[in-house]
Amino acid sequence: MSLRVVFMGTPDFAVPSLSALSHEFDVALVLTMPDAVRGRGKQLIASPVKKRALELGIPVIETKRIGAAEIASIREVAPDVIAVAAYGAILPDELLSTDLARFGALNVHGSLLPRWRGAAPIQRAILAGDDRIGISIMRIAHELDAGPWCRQASIDPKGLSAAEITQSLAELGATELVDAIHEMEAGTDRWTEQDTSQVCYAKKINKAEMRLAPADGTCTNLLRISAATDAAPARAMVCGRGVRVLRAVAAPTVNIAAGEVLIDGTRLFLGCADGALELLLVKPDGKREMPVSAWVAGLRGDPVWGDM
Repeated sequence: MSLRVVFMGTPDFAVPSLSALSHEFDVALVLTMPDAVRGRGKQLIASPVKKRALELGIPVIETKRIGAAEIASIREVAPDVIAVAAYGAILPDELLSTDLARFGALNVHGSLLPRWRGAAPIQRAILAGDDRIGISIMRIAHELDAGPWCRQASIDPKGLSAAEITQSLAELGATELVDAIHEMEAGTDRWTEQDTSQVCYAKKINKAEMRLAPADGTCTNLLRISAATDAAPARAMVCGRGVRVLRAVAAPTVNIAAGEVLIDGTRLFLGCADGALELLLVKPDGKREMPVSAWVAGLRGDPVWGDM
């Protein structure tokens, strides 16, 4: 008989895990955050996990808080395991009890624990220039991201955007989650306690820290561009115009002072503390994203740049 799973998740990151679980086990119930107003149309939009669950024909509970009613609903379906991926709310200790699910509650966490516990592990790993960025399948514990882990996997983030890294880790996490549950069923699971001396906390990204700055080096600015998201974009003021930088590369052969702008035909360079950046893809304020060659044609103003 297939193991019974209760799944909890909300954003796109969680969808591959739900899909993978549904192929291998009996996903009896999904919990997700309620529909929210999103986008310019200000319409009420279902979470990506809710949309996928409905496609799969799985019952859905929408809630911001896991209270007595939600616990009762989970208990009613008698799950073998509770699987969580980016649910978006603090989970009560009662959810962690093996009385509720015999294998307890597992979480797909976006870092190689014990590195980067907290709200923004993927972006913090990018900003720190980590050579490998990965996921851990961990037991949920009372303390934030403090439980032991049983499986980990990682990718080389070089040259990838935050969105690309997040999608890769979401798919990797789904595979590792399914494998972890199979190991638990077979009794071959092995758990590693976290070394608390190695813990880093991944606090939420502040928009201000994502601003590109000529006083910083090219590497620091490139890491900001790689870590950028819609919620915290990498932005600068170039020739008096606000712009979000979506893609750039180091330009080691270009010699300009920090804070200077060089336009060479259809190419655009920004001077940093230790070299220059060449912008490749941008989204000027109030406009669509475009290659720099399309933007520089109408760019006027003082040839300087800085943060916003």
